[in-house]
Amino acid sequence: MIELKHLSKTFPTAEGSFDALREIDLTIADGDIFGVVGMSGAGKSTLVRCINLLERPTAGQVLIDGRDMTALPPKELREMRRSISMIFQQFNLLMQRTCLGNICFPMEIAGVKPAEARKRALELLEIVGLPDKADAYPAQLSGGQKQRIAIARALASDPKVLLCDEATSALDPTTTRSILRLIQDINRRMGITVIVITHEMTVVEEICSHVAILDHGRMVETGAVEEIFQNPKTEAGRRLVYPDGVQLDQLPAANVVRIAFNGGSSYEPLIASLAIDCGVKVNILGADTRNVNGQAFGTMLLGLPQDSGEAAKALAYLRAQPDVTVEEVPDYHG
Repeated sequence: MIELKHLSKTFPTAEGSFDALREIDLTIADGDIFGVVGMSGAGKSTLVRCINLLERPTAGQVLIDGRDMTALPPKELREMRRSISMIFQQFNLLMQRTCLGNICFPMEIAGVKPAEARKRALELLEIVGLPDKADAYPAQLSGGQKQRIAIARALASDPKVLLCDEATSALDPTTTRSILRLIQDINRRMGITVIVITHEMTVVEEICSHVAILDHGRMVETGAVEEIFQNPKTEAGRRLVYPDGVQLDQLPAANVVRIAFNGGSSYEPLIASLAIDCGVKVNILGADTRNVNGQAFGTMLLGLPQDSGEAAKALAYLRAQPDVTVEEVPDYHG
């Protein structure tokens, strides 16, 4: 278990001190995939660097399995750090070493025998799906392949915790999804606790079970991903969950309703079902919905038919659906 207690970090600047983190309290359970999300400058990278004490907090504690990292003597701190690995946006591979050499590097530092290190490195290449790249150099790899090698290198020390600092920000969407699937698979197979630092809520909704939202150095919201997506309670949370708000088409509509999806199956085609079951067609005026682990969250604005009987039939059908909240919008002007 990772516990951050009253964690603060202040940096001196020419204009005075800058509070990068202020009184952060956070608990991350063993085996969790935990997202830390916020806009640029929110303090995310400082937070992750404080967890492994690459940055020493100005105040507060970092407890891992009950041991306060900030109070450990240097030798014990080095030992604890071996159980915490990190992957970065820019991969940080050694360009003059082969992929196999990169993966062996942390084991060499730890004093692992060369034959044993090579055997383990080849196993890790299999795990990340690149068994044929042992003798390739980083310059010969795509971005996604480089990140897979970086992940293999991070796993070489048999860590309990994997820190991912914007690990997919330099990758295209398809490659991002494949790397996130790999991280998720590693978490499930090895039981490694994963902390994902990102500015993208799409990354959080893809693999995280819990999330904390940072805003100007403060943790403003935390909870299960489904809860945050269903009902963000802070302005920072709403900006991240619904960055564009609800986009409205300029379509005429006599009766407008807003429906909120509260975690039902995202595979149920509500609007199509309404047309088939009731024979009523509606206009989708705007929508901002998401699929989070097969559950639907977000809102949709619908224009109902001008015929009052048809509109009433549609309204009754929508209100009868599970995990859907419906409210009329009387002041809608298109």
